[in-house]
Amino acid sequence: MRVLGIDPGTAITGWGVVEQEFGEQDLILINYGAIHTPAKMPLPQRLKIIYNDLTELISQHEPDASAIEVLFFSKNVRTAMSVGHGRGVAMLALVNADLPIAEYKPVEIKLAIAGYGAADKQQMQRMVQMLLNLDDIPRPDDAADAIAIAICHLHSARMKSLVGNW
Repeated sequence: MRVLGIDPGTAITGWGVVEQEFGEQDLILINYGAIHTPAKMPLPQRLKIIYNDLTELISQHEPDASAIEVLFFSKNVRTAMSVGHGRGVAMLALVNADLPIAEYKPVEIKLAIAGYGAADKQQMQRMVQMLLNLDDIPRPDDAADAIAIAICHLHSARMKSLVGNW
């Protein structure tokens, strides 16, 4: 299964494509990166960039499924709204490509990757590096987060298939 993980945002949208062969343990990092939009650009144009870039990535990498982080409401309403715009456009690109979309809360992602729901960013990044047997931690942070989301989905899908066959 090939999964496109997305860490949504308006300024930066992280993405990562991770694959796992059925019945195999090894995870394979296919590609990752981040979509950057100019801060002074009007919001509609920024959202268009995110949509177009994600549509191109989906076409290029042909994922079987997608996973995206659930919006975490913080005290900063402006930040939450901005992330919400980016998340909505990302979900539109995914649904228009007929991809199944799984949504995960930050605590679920942390549990799946680090085994600890309150893991910090550095712990998460090191676990991503270790799980994928990488020489370096993927950068930027948003891309590493997106990779973690994809891995979370692969672990979840694997567990569901095991439980379903039990």
